[in-house]
Amino acid sequence: MNLAIIGTGYVGLTTGTCFAEVGHNVICVDNNAAKVESLRRGQIPIYEPDLEDLILSNVSAGRLSFTTSMAEAVAACDIIFIAVPTPPNEDGSVDLSYMEAVSHEIADCLRPEYGYRVVVDKSTVPVSTGTKVSQVIYRYAYEGVEVDVVSNPEFLREGSAVADLLHPDRIVIGADSQRAMDMMKRVYQPFNAPILEVDLHSAELIKHAANSFLALKISYINAVSAVCEKAGADVELVAQGIGMDKRISRNFLNAGLGYGGSCFPKDVKGFINISEQLGTPMEILREVERINASQLERFLNRVREKLWVLRNKKVAVWGLAFKQNTDDVRESVAIKLIRRLCDEGAHVTAYDPKASETAAAVLKGYKVDIVDDMYDCVADAEVLIVATEWKQFAVADLVRVRELMKLPILFDGRNIIHGENAIHAGFEYHSVGRRSLYPQA
Repeated sequence: MNLAIIGTGYVGLTTGTCFAEVGHNVICVDNNAAKVESLRRGQIPIYEPDLEDLILSNVSAGRLSFTTSMAEAVAACDIIFIAVPTPPNEDGSVDLSYMEAVSHEIADCLRPEYGYRVVVDKSTVPVSTGTKVSQVIYRYAYEGVEVDVVSNPEFLREGSAVADLLHPDRIVIGADSQRAMDMMKRVYQPFNAPILEVDLHSAELIKHAANSFLALKISYINAVSAVCEKAGADVELVAQGIGMDKRISRNFLNAGLGYGGSCFPKDVKGFINISEQLGTPMEILREVERINASQLERFLNRVREKLWVLRNKKVAVWGLAFKQNTDDVRESVAIKLIRRLCDEGAHVTAYDPKASETAAAVLKGYKVDIVDDMYDCVADAEVLIVATEWKQFAVADLVRVRELMKLPILFDGRNIIHGENAIHAGFEYHSVGRRSLYPQA
């Protein structure tokens, strides 16, 4: 099939590439001419495992192309996916100005002679957005144009987005027209995954409800971790016991510094706003936000207790991205941690395998030394904080790290280092939801 993807961010670029990989002809549209030209040259603006190779191979095969021309894409493609940003407003509501602008632009480009078209909301949007997109299109399009609007929420995880798209748990299609539903099922025919056919509004709610529930699981285990620390219990063992219940599962029961990224914070706020607008406020999600915010503060308090004061202390931070296998620092807890440390006068040195450039842009004005080597990062440090769960941190040479540091204090904010390995290397080991460990005298 001929597919257009409007927007080449994480969602749009990865979705378009994976559609091309399974055999569709895909045109990716972006209004940033410099970005489009870079993509045409094979320069990929984001880091995502396997994505660059797939883009290059599908461009070479002629199944994937990039353009700034909406008119070109609308004329050539049967289905038009909208994958533009939907950032949060200050009150937690979703800014739909990009959606509205793109809907208007699509309408301007449609012609009756093109035949039937399906426009798909791929961005995460509040319920009823699809209805508004349809209204905008029919308001501004030529008379005689045939269009249906569909909701097809994405469930990709940054760091494993390619695998999530090529091998999804499920595919959700929300359509109020059987003709549109049949078209969408043809798109996903190459994928081996169950398809859930629902109405437009239900599909729009599924994404917000799913992400909010996952955020709830994270905040729940973080609340449990505070109890574990006071009781002398091990949150990892508690999570294992909880997760063995098939009704719950172990996924997303990982205690740490809290969730971040471009989805969970935005989607929780968005769902809170949606529920309030509908007169059914979900107070439980406000508690999810409160627990998530307090987790970092509680962790910082433990660091302060150990160092007494942070001013003029040299602190090494491993991790800048909001999670492993990405260069995305949006709502990264590691970035929030570094800002707090700097505000209190600490001298911070940081390292991340992929997110150094993106982090430097958001840390302008803060005195942070971002280095290119994880061992250089810890030189003369009085404390090391693990803030992102990169695998290379879990298997670091802790003896070498201890030799480079001024003081042997390690705070593992992601519970990825084996405590016994840390104390055998001579560290005091502090983690989340587990008792602190000290080397034997």
